Amino acid sequence: MGNVKMISPAVPNMPWQERPEKIVNAPVWRYKENPIIGRNPVEGVARIFNSAVIPYEGKFIGVFRGEQTNGIPYVYLGRSEDGIHWDFDKDKVRFVDEEGNDFMPVYAYDPRLVKVEDTYYIIWCGDFYGAAIGMAKTKDFKTFTRIENPFLPFNRNAVLFPRKVNGNFLMLSRPSDSGHTPFGDIFISESKDLTYWGKHRHVMGRGNEWWESLKIGGGAAPIELEDGWLLFYHGVSGTCNGYVYSIGGAILDKENPSIVKYRCTDFLLTPEEWYEERGFVPNVCFPCATIHDSATGRIAIYYGAADSYVGLAFTTADEIISYIKEHSVTGESDTEIGRR
Repeated sequence: MGNVKMISPAVPNMPWQERPEKIVNAPVWRYKENPIIGRNPVEGVARIFNSAVIPYEGKFIGVFRGEQTNGIPYVYLGRSEDGIHWDFDKDKVRFVDEEGNDFMPVYAYDPRLVKVEDTYYIIWCGDFYGAAIGMAKTKDFKTFTRIENPFLPFNRNAVLFPRKVNGNFLMLSRPSDSGHTPFGDIFISESKDLTYWGKHRHVMGRGNEWWESLKIGGGAAPIELEDGWLLFYHGVSGTCNGYVYSIGGAILDKENPSIVKYRCTDFLLTPEEWYEERGFVPNVCFPCATIHDSATGRIAIYYGAADSYVGLAFTTADEIISYIKEHSVTGESDTEIGRR
């Protein structure tokens, strides 16, 4: 175990691969056998990407963005013994309302999966008279009950914190428009009951560096540390050939996560391999989940690649925290409380 302590359960069977010798300075390294999920993974689904996984009953379970062959995305359930090789349900997840009636979204994509206390929450982007955030809960991954949409349109990239802070649920989101948003900052909101949300605060804006100069958005659920929250997020740049999505890292304040303590000026991962550069939407690394072991400090990052595949990358708490702190640049909009 390293010097940085993650406040989370141990996951001794988490996927892991040691750093390759040729990787010297980068704090994150890719799984050699990437991508872990290829095209046409299940009947009727052309591509799985931008998906979230979590430890469950000694194994792993996940909610996956399944792009159907008709082009409409839905959430599919997958299970794995090792977090690398996945078996998927043929049918998409069936959501119901509180009375048990069918309550399916028009579409659902880029899901996140977070456990808070004894309940698992799925958060996705769907249609609520425009792009908006959908939510559901489950305790057994058999019944999925939709709960109230937290925000009005237009919003995306919602990420729930894995525990309450001062008695409130916390959620990151990225207010936007109903198109393929050419702008966006990360905000945080609070709720006592997951129905009424308030105390909205600005967390981070786009950076000055090329890789996050256009917009940013929350990625994996924040990892709790002794003195903060580790956040993997995505940053987007605009080029003459379209958008480029990279993975960045920041550390938020423990008790007031609208305050950014450290923000890495360098990207942690940017499209460089064929499965990140070439696909349905080229040049995308889009983080949606981590599995982390508090006993060893190991972290596995799951990310969507080129809107066509799922990739896996690794780091350790010691390495990533040190790297972020050593390469940190924060501005006034980062370090302020964000409620002007």
